[in-house]
Amino acid sequence: MGLTTASGNAFSEAVRGGLAKSLRRKLVWGVTSLVLKVDDFLRREINRRQFLGRSACQAASVAAGVVSLATSAPAGPNERLHVAVLGVRNRGRELAGLLAARPDVEVRVLCDVDAGVFPAAVAAVVEQGRPAPQCERDVRRVLEHPQIDAVFIATPDHSHVPLAKLACQAGKDVYLESPATWCVGEGPELVNVVRQTRRIVQCGVQERSSQALQAALAVVRGGQLGKVHLVRAWTVHRRKPIPPKPDTPPPVDLDYAAWLGSAPPRPFNANRYHFNWRWYWDYGGGELAFWGSHWLDLARLGLELSWPRRIAAAGSVLPASTSTETPDALTVQFDCGAATVLWEHRLSSNHGVEGRSAGVAFYGERGVLILDRGGWKVYDGEPLHGTASVKEMEAAHLENFLECVRSRAIPVAPVADAVISAGWCHLGNLSYRLRRELRFDAERLTCPDTPEAAALLSRSSQDV
Repeated sequence: MGLTTASGNAFSEAVRGGLAKSLRRKLVWGVTSLVLKVDDFLRREINRRQFLGRSACQAASVAAGVVSLATSAPAGPNERLHVAVLGVRNRGRELAGLLAARPDVEVRVLCDVDAGVFPAAVAAVVEQGRPAPQCERDVRRVLEHPQIDAVFIATPDHSHVPLAKLACQAGKDVYLESPATWCVGEGPELVNVVRQTRRIVQCGVQERSSQALQAALAVVRGGQLGKVHLVRAWTVHRRKPIPPKPDTPPPVDLDYAAWLGSAPPRPFNANRYHFNWRWYWDYGGGELAFWGSHWLDLARLGLELSWPRRIAAAGSVLPASTSTETPDALTVQFDCGAATVLWEHRLSSNHGVEGRSAGVAFYGERGVLILDRGGWKVYDGEPLHGTASVKEMEAAHLENFLECVRSRAIPVAPVADAVISAGWCHLGNLSYRLRRELRFDAERLTCPDTPEAAALLSRSSQDV
């Protein structure tokens, strides 16, 4: 996602003409966040009363607006919201289809720097019986559109914060795919802009909108497991190796300079493009940022954790994936004082942890609670369990965001929390890259014992 120009109407007509050939193409690019106070973000520990109070407000806002966030006139409860989707190959195309299926939403504009992805994305909207949206390659035109109420950002990680900032400054509410940030230093930037513009920003951690998973976390916080000193989060599955490819000219439909945005300039390479961009540090944070931003978020919520004090990571890149940079196997230990959180991912095996390919386990003195996207269960303790649904949590998360756009209530995944969960992932990656344990100063967002970490903790988020 980035900035470039194109003729809107003529371009849209060309896209419509290519629909029939592209109905089966798949999507890419990723979701969101919102904020309250920079002080909350910078605070080393969020006290229990504040955390529980915020959680209660967030839970209530799923059903109805509770806390007023912005003074701008909200859309009426029966008024159709007009939205745009930025980045529409994979995840963005999926979002476009989900939104088009809602009678209270009109997908007005699809925006991408790659014209080749438009036909399939338009088809996802048309298949829901809705008019074909306008296709635009210049994000500035989208943000200048007076009838756009909100934008859904599903672009590569390195463009999340630059685009979210531009959208907020243009007066648009934002649904931002996870992880919310590309590096730790982008967190305060995003928090400040959201606070100053008073926009609604929801981050795409759909698990926060699952009643079943939130019930599981209530069991953890309610003390049924006793003291929990250890939490484990993981994802384990096989990914295909990515052998090296030579650099080539970029595809004719792609504005490659706009796609790079604030990332360092370099020749186009197909391995660094569709989906696989996430395995390169310039654009993503590997599997840890991809899935850790979801599972570590739940680990944090369960134990009401803010930032870790110390981080130690070890991992490796598989020999078959010699062209990628992020680790295929990684373990990270997060020392949070009273509790330790462990992360693990393996991309060469389907044999998961605790009988699950991905999830979170809370190990308590009186029982163990294990959850994943299918539900949760307590072992060695009170026989409690629940069933979750990915489809239901996805729908509830979108519903929560759209309701908050109308009511100006705080969404369930506000940016102040999302940047911390993303920050855990960045710190784990940083420890791996520097090959050393890190001590983290949560007030200054620095690693005081590791000067070489400064360059990797922050990067100027220039306008894309």
